[in-house]
Amino acid sequence: MPIKALKNNRGIALLVTLSVATVMVVASLEMNKKVRSAVFSAAAARDRITLLHMASSGVNIAEAMLIKDKYDSDTDSLQEDWANNEKRNEIIGDIPFENGSVSVSISDELGKIQINSLVQYPGGRQFNESQKAMWERFLNLLKLQNDTQNDVFKDLEPMTIIDSVKDWIDSGDDNAITGLNGAESEYYQDLDPPYPCKNGPFTDINEFELVRGVTPALFQGSGGEKGLSRYITVFGMTQSGSDSFTYEGKININTADLPTLTAIMPTGTEDFAQVMFDYRNETSESGYIHDLTNPKWYKNVPGMADIAIDPNLIAISSDIFRIESTATLMEMKMKITAVIHREKSDKTGKWICRVLRWDVE
Repeated sequence: MPIKALKNNRGIALLVTLSVATVMVVASLEMNKKVRSAVFSAAAARDRITLLHMASSGVNIAEAMLIKDKYDSDTDSLQEDWANNEKRNEIIGDIPFENGSVSVSISDELGKIQINSLVQYPGGRQFNESQKAMWERFLNLLKLQNDTQNDVFKDLEPMTIIDSVKDWIDSGDDNAITGLNGAESEYYQDLDPPYPCKNGPFTDINEFELVRGVTPALFQGSGGEKGLSRYITVFGMTQSGSDSFTYEGKININTADLPTLTAIMPTGTEDFAQVMFDYRNETSESGYIHDLTNPKWYKNVPGMADIAIDPNLIAISSDIFRIESTATLMEMKMKITAVIHREKSDKTGKWICRVLRWDVE
């Protein structure tokens, strides 16, 4: 009996040892898993912080280029260093990034149509007639393109959009519908889901998609065709007094896209927009050929000597720019989109860049 009991005790001890070892192995594996997860999370957090600083440095570089440009010239055009991809890369290349890179683009926000300028401020009730005429030409152009090229703008009704935009932004007027196709809160409250008419300036470009007559395809584009969002901006506000503001709506003809140039041409001369666009971008081996520092430089374009573009629609300078800085590290990416206003500091009198909008994705 003692020998048998001894053998049983040894068997039990072996089982206990195996059980304990198994538990320790499982615990070790679980601990290893948690430690590895914590290490990976910490590394990912570190990389995100690194990417944020890298992308932010790209924005800072762009701001420095824009400030330097302001000291060098009173005008802004695509002929300048801030608009030159090679020049930007050259400056960025002077900053070393380990295992990563940064790319930056700069575009002129006032080379676009300023949607808030469709009404006259500071009153904010009546149409800005110059802007209304431009909107009609612009939307009718897109409608014509639809008839010949694609169906992105098949639901485009120019006057519905124009009247509805006016009703959306006309201040404190929620009863008088503009024209036959406008829309105030009564129209929007019947939608699902319902929402009110803003009766104030657009502050976010995505609000435009809420306006009557603006479809998702029309706003965002489809099938490779650009939508309205590509050509419009909510920025451009200027102070018109100590406690009032306005939106002048002048478009920088030195930076505007071809459809926008077409929209500002007098009726019947729209075909000259392409000639003007080509003239502006013409180069030789030594660089750009034509001087764009006079607001009437377009009259030097062949065939345009007798054409007069509405001076209320055009400018040759801008102080609002969109900067897109994309940082890449290993397989991770981060993009910062910043809209900045270039202005003089009240304290120092020096040019600075004030951020109007900052988005990280």
